[in-house]
Order: sequence, then structure tokens, then C-alpha cells
Amino acid sequence: MKGVVCPLLTPFNNDLGFNGELYLQHAQWLLERGMHFISPFGTTGEALSMSVRERINAVDCLVDGGVDPSRIMPGAGLCNFPETLELVRHALDRHCAAVMLLPPFFYKNAGDEGLYAYFSGLIEALGSPRLRICLYHIPPMAGMGFSPGLANRLASAFPGTVVAYKDSSGDFDNTMAIRASAPDLSVFPGSETFLKPGVENGCAGCISATCNVNPEAIRGVYDMLIGEAAGDAEAANAEMTGFRRRIESYAPIPDMKGMLAVRRDEPRWRNVRPPLLPATGDQTRSLLRELGVG
Repeated sequence: MKGVVCPLLTPFNNDLGFNGELYLQHAQWLLERGMHFISPFGTTGEALSMSVRERINAVDCLVDGGVDPSRIMPGAGLCNFPETLELVRHALDRHCAAVMLLPPFFYKNAGDEGLYAYFSGLIEALGSPRLRICLYHIPPMAGMGFSPGLANRLASAFPGTVVAYKDSSGDFDNTMAIRASAPDLSVFPGSETFLKPGVENGCAGCISATCNVNPEAIRGVYDMLIGEAAGDAEAANAEMTGFRRRIESYAPIPDMKGMLAVRRDEPRWRNVRPPLLPATGDQTRSLLRELGVG
């Protein structure tokens, strides 16, 4: 796997039920603007505010709506083994490209040995040669993650199955440690902030929330970095990372949803599930002014 991956924002109706129509439209819009893959139900998609049935229905919404499943990588990691198994099986049944899996984050003292037992058990229970896993490392939210040693052990034990690693630690030294320890993994920094140094050091691209609102710019920088597009990569990278920093100074999920609500004249995009709170109109207007976009 390589390229630019967008973890999809999830739209909700005013009663906070999942809105499949807006979801499909957004996924198609992102793919048309150059995303190599879309990833339903990462942190950005409010995954842990969604039921297993809702997450299954959302993947069905995309595939049945005509999105090529080879470009879909659903988030499927939960703390309990049976529901993780159910979500991964469904992704396999729908022929998705891969699944992105959190560690079972409630069990923060499990250690590498416990995490290895969990993931090796999951892979063996599924028994599918089509299974592809992206390990999702986000210790600021999960409180735990995949160490370089564990990433190497899983990639070595399950070559062709454990194929990628999303590093949302915000620590580029960790990204480089994973590259050194598990060189066969496709390593994706979890922000376009690290897209340029990542690609320059052998990373596969990036998986970034901001792709939801800035897809063409991020894809453009990636293409320049790999030599598939002409242009001033330094200037484009500076503009792209500046956009990201402004988003990060707000509440990224509510405020990106607020941006979509304004851009698409669709107020339902503003809805988030508690404990998140929706962005106010003033917050959205302020962010748009800072970004210089409408």
C-alpha cells in the first residue's frame, strides 16, 4: 500500500443517526480528488461512537453505492475480540483492500506479548489469505500502541498479512524507528506534516484527517515528492502544512465538519456525537477566514 489515505468524517442526521447519502457523496468526492484510499472509522470518523452494526452498514453503503472496495480500508479494532473479528470478516466479505486495527486499548498493561497474542489469534481465527492489516498506532488517544519490536514481530510472523502501519504518535523519530525495525511494512505518518520527510525516508505516503477538506493539495504534494507531477514541492508543502496547523488550532473533527456544512450548504454536516460538541457558526467563520477559503 502507498499513497494518500483519507480517514472519512462521518455525517449524522439531526437525530444523530448515520447519514449514508452524505457519506457516499463525500467518499466519492474525495476519490475524485485523488485519494488513493479512503478509511471509514478511524478517529476522525468518530468510530468509537458508532455501533458495530452501524459500521458494517456504512461499509455496505460505500460498496453498494459503487465505491471500489479495493480502495477502502475500514477501521475495525475494538477491545473485545468477537466484535473485532466480526468487523474484519465483514471487510473481507466485501473485498476491502485492508483493515486498520487499533490495539485493544482498554488493556493498557497488556504489553507486547499480550498484543501479539491478540493479533496472532485474530489472524489465525480468520484464516484468510486475503487479509491485509494496517496497525494503527495512536498512543495520545489509545494510551498504548505498537512498539517497533512488536511491529517487526507481527510483520515477520505474518508477511503479506500485516502490511502497513499508521503512525499517529506525532513523533517522527518513532516513524523512523518503525521503518528501521520493520522495513517491509508500508509506514504512513498520521499527518501530512510528516509527508515530505516521510516520503524522503521511505514512507508510503500519509493517512491524514485533513484530507477531508484539503484533498487536492495533499495529493498534489505527494505527486511532486514521488516525481509524478511538476511544481515547487517546497512551496506547496509549506502551504499544505500551514493549512494543517490552522486546523489543529481548532477542534479538528467538529470544525472540519463545520467547514463542510458551509461549503456544501448542508447543515447536517455540523452534527457530531457526544461527547464531541459541534462547532459554532462563529468558529467556522473564523477558521475559514484564517484559511482564506470559502
